[in-house]
Amino acid sequence: MKLYSDFRGPRAVQVVGDLLALGLIVASVWAAVVVHGLVTEFAALGRRLEEAGTGFRGSMTDIGSTLAGVPLIGSGIAEPFDGASAAGATLESVGRGQQDVVGWIAVVAAIGIAALPVAAVLLLWVAPRVVRAVRAQRTTAVFARPGGADLLALRALTDRNPLEVLAADADAAGGWRRGDPETIRALAALEARAVGVRLSGAPSATIRPAGSPRA
Repeated sequence: MKLYSDFRGPRAVQVVGDLLALGLIVASVWAAVVVHGLVTEFAALGRRLEEAGTGFRGSMTDIGSTLAGVPLIGSGIAEPFDGASAAGATLESVGRGQQDVVGWIAVVAAIGIAALPVAAVLLLWVAPRVVRAVRAQRTTAVFARPGGADLLALRALTDRNPLEVLAADADAAGGWRRGDPETIRALAALEARAVGVRLSGAPSATIRPAGSPRA
C-alpha cells in the first residue's frame, strides 16, 4: 500500500498531518488517563465509609458475642448490638456501592474524552488516507497493464478539473479521441498525480497548444 505521495508538497502535508493525528491521539489518551485518576480520587470517601462500616460492624459483633455469654440475660442484652452490627454492614455496603459508582463514572469519562478525538482522527484523516493509498496502488497497477494509460486518461477527462486537463494538453479531448500517445500519457499522468503517483517518464505540466506538432 502506497501511504505517501511521490510529490514533495503533498507528501509534506501527509507527513505533518500524520504527526498531528498521532499527537492528538496521544494527547487524548493522556487526558483520559488523567481524568480517570482525578475522578477515581472521589472513591476515597467510599473507602472511608466502607472501612468505618467494617470497623463498627466488627466492634458491635464482638460486643454482642461477649454479652451473649452472660447467663439468663445475655441474649436480650446482645440484641441491640446485633442491630448495630447490621447498621455497620449497611454502611459498609454503601461505601462499596459509592466506590463502584465512582469507578464506572471514571471509566465512562475517560472513554468519552479519548473516544471523540480518536474517532474524529480516524474518520477525517486516517480513513481518507487509506482510501487514497488504495487508489494509488490501484492506479499504479492499472497503468502497468495494457490499455491502462488509456483508461487513466479517460478517467482524467471525466473526473479532473477541466482547467487541469487543458493545462496538460490544450487539445486533450481531441488527442484522446485520436489516440495520441502524448496526450494519453499526459492525461494519465494527471490522473495519477491526483492520488500521489508519479508515472515514470511523465510529461511536464506545460500547456501544449492545440494542433502543435508532436515530438
